[in-house]
Amino acid sequence: MSVLIIVFLTAVVALFSGVFEHGKFARYIGILGLIIALWVSFMPECAFFEQYRHMYDYTANTALFTKISIVTTLLLFFLGGFAFSNHRSHQSELYALMLFALCGGIILFGFQNLVTLFLGVEILSIPLYVMAGANKTDLRSNEASIKYFLMGAFATGFLLFGIAFIYGSAGSFDLYKIHDFGLANSTDVMFILGVLLILCALAFKVALAPFHMWSPDVYAGSPSLITAFMASVVKISGFFALFRLMTIGFTGVTHEWINVLGVFLIITLLLANVMGLAQTNAKRMLAYSSVSHAGYIGLVFFGMTSLSTYNLAFYLFAYSLSTVGVFMCLIWVEKLKRETSFGAFKGLAKTEPLLATAAAISMLSMAGVPLTAGFMGKFALFSQAMNGAAFLVVIAVLGSALSIAYYLRLIIAMFFFKESTFKSSEKVTLTYNIVAVFVIASIIILGIFPDLFARQFGL
Repeated sequence: MSVLIIVFLTAVVALFSGVFEHGKFARYIGILGLIIALWVSFMPECAFFEQYRHMYDYTANTALFTKISIVTTLLLFFLGGFAFSNHRSHQSELYALMLFALCGGIILFGFQNLVTLFLGVEILSIPLYVMAGANKTDLRSNEASIKYFLMGAFATGFLLFGIAFIYGSAGSFDLYKIHDFGLANSTDVMFILGVLLILCALAFKVALAPFHMWSPDVYAGSPSLITAFMASVVKISGFFALFRLMTIGFTGVTHEWINVLGVFLIITLLLANVMGLAQTNAKRMLAYSSVSHAGYIGLVFFGMTSLSTYNLAFYLFAYSLSTVGVFMCLIWVEKLKRETSFGAFKGLAKTEPLLATAAAISMLSMAGVPLTAGFMGKFALFSQAMNGAAFLVVIAVLGSALSIAYYLRLIIAMFFFKESTFKSSEKVTLTYNIVAVFVIASIIILGIFPDLFARQFGL
């Protein structure tokens, strides 16, 4: 809980820094606070917070996913100076909202009962509704905000109904008491209905089909840095919350929800990759790519072993690095061209080879090409799922093959056009080059030496 308090206080300070120099110090405050929070996350939890363990428990797994989220958010903050250059009058609010949303994610990593789960989901979601509409003069951004809010309200309704049914059956919000009730009453209809309603609500948060309808429009309309935050940190938080809930609280009725989840994954893997092929806009393509990755990550629920949590963490970190690498390139192109069609990227490699290389390696990692972190992540999840759902693995492999086609379209646009459409005077900042080098090195090193992930995150 020490990390949570540090991130929250950083958000408050960043918010009020807006009264000085139009909030230009907010990004630096956020970076400093996140570095301190990351440092504290490697330390044992303060004994004072033991009294709150029935609500929030800072376990080793909580610490692991907290570190991953902080690292990802930190990389996005480094990109914020250029990405938010047209939000000078309210950039402090945007940085503060990102940190408040991160607080919600951290709560989801250690929730012990359904009340804390609800609080975490709402603290994560409400800032996102605001940030999605940050481009006030852009109708697509306004549409993204309204659509995300309305669909989020439906998902919250599902979540609350599910929690009500669970409490009505088990008589408790505590995960372990719910676990015991489920084992003893695995045919209780109200309990099973509550489980399925909560599954649907969290499927919305991680954009699993058929609850993904909001994501293409919201991702395309939101500011690109916010979209990157949604596709990485929000997905990390949502998936670990779902994983924690299903593997602790609802194991007694696994046979009831696992088949429903399997259907969601089949629809997700096929629909998202086919729709990705049909896109002509890079940002919408990445939105469908994000939906497809929700399908790959969902395989962690099948054939579970003692390494399942580690496999989930590794995949989410590899995917988050790739997301930062691709969106870093997209942010720069969008700022210069004011569009994100595939044509806008033509000849980028001739002007900014490092930026284009980072995006290309990131997309190859997303596709699961060998010697990348994404390949190792997919290999671990697919190998695990082969023991419980070989059919799903076949569909996932087919989806990965399809994804290569739409990733290659963007790579070809960047590298294989004779003439560059970018002016030689338009150069990326030093910060972007440093982040690009970090992303490239991390993806390749983790693809060759995946055990380094465990060492760097204190496992």
